Amino acid sequence: MATTAPTGSPLSQPSLTHPPPPRKLTTVKALSESPGLSSIPSIYTFPKQTYHEPVSDTKEPIPTIDFSLLTSSHPGQRSKTIRELGKACRNWGFFMVTNHGVPERMMKAIIEVCREFFELSEEEKRGIGGKHVLDPIRFGTSFNESVDEILCWRDYVKIFQHPEFHSPKKPPSFREIALEYSKRVRLVAREIIRGISESLGLEKDYIDETLNLENGLQLIAANLYPPCPRPELAMGLPPHSDHGLLTLLIQNQIGGLQVQHKGKWLNIDPIPNSFLANIGDHIEILSNGKYKSVLHRAVVNNRDVRISIAVPHGPALDAIVSPASKLVEDVGNPPAYGAMKYKEYLELQQGTMLNGKSCLERIRNGD
Repeated sequence: MATTAPTGSPLSQPSLTHPPPPRKLTTVKALSESPGLSSIPSIYTFPKQTYHEPVSDTKEPIPTIDFSLLTSSHPGQRSKTIRELGKACRNWGFFMVTNHGVPERMMKAIIEVCREFFELSEEEKRGIGGKHVLDPIRFGTSFNESVDEILCWRDYVKIFQHPEFHSPKKPPSFREIALEYSKRVRLVAREIIRGISESLGLEKDYIDETLNLENGLQLIAANLYPPCPRPELAMGLPPHSDHGLLTLLIQNQIGGLQVQHKGKWLNIDPIPNSFLANIGDHIEILSNGKYKSVLHRAVVNNRDVRISIAVPHGPALDAIVSPASKLVEDVGNPPAYGAMKYKEYLELQQGTMLNGKSCLERIRNGD
């Protein structure tokens, strides 16, 4: 007669070869609101020598692109602006976008409704979405909490907006605000990408058509950086570049974004009612390295909540991205990057720990 192993006996224990259960992490918002919090858990402490280089005190201004001139019917104005755009991409990889036509009330509304989302209960936020990079709605903490060895002082929600629109059910106003905002921002992004295409000597619609931007990926990535009692030990996000073609970012009035320029970190203080734009890894690939995505990071403070809303724009998920043939026709300019489907690159970058431009380096061709 078979016997049943009593509870607690070795026979009833799970095999030691089974993977450990996933960590149950609190959100940084909940942690920051702990009564009397004066230090941070060691898992949020970044190695000082790696991530806390001094910030440059240079006053060199970040380039500014006047969107109204980029879309001007006056050929001379548009040509001059495209040259300025190319210079900004070549020398910085970051630039401000002014006179873009997206109403200020709309920009304030998306920040406010994302703030309302982060104010929801832990249970409501944790229950809204998936964990895979291609799940259309994801809420989480850090960058990839399942693999991060050191956690970022950041909570986030990522929501696909295009080619299919998604929205959390709460707050109730989120859907209407996000739908209107993402449509307007996508129009701005595609026009800037057309300008980038021309600045590279390609046809105006080369990038748009080659990478099927009509079905291109657009998502809202809302970031919450609560006050941190030891900001000198923590990071909101460590140095990284963005996937995709172009990210347009806005924030509340609290600074924290730093960009690496000429080997030094610069504090970025955006012009009110402007977008901060940065080119992504797939512009670097398509331009065969002529334009390079740039490392940037988020630092935190001990006083104020910072909210940023980044809207990355990428190719269609099934688009294969490689250097533009026109830019590699010369014998002395072979393709510097291998071809890769955007979806696979996205899974590669978003499924591992954030580490500079390590994902891009993996597809760089050898010398």
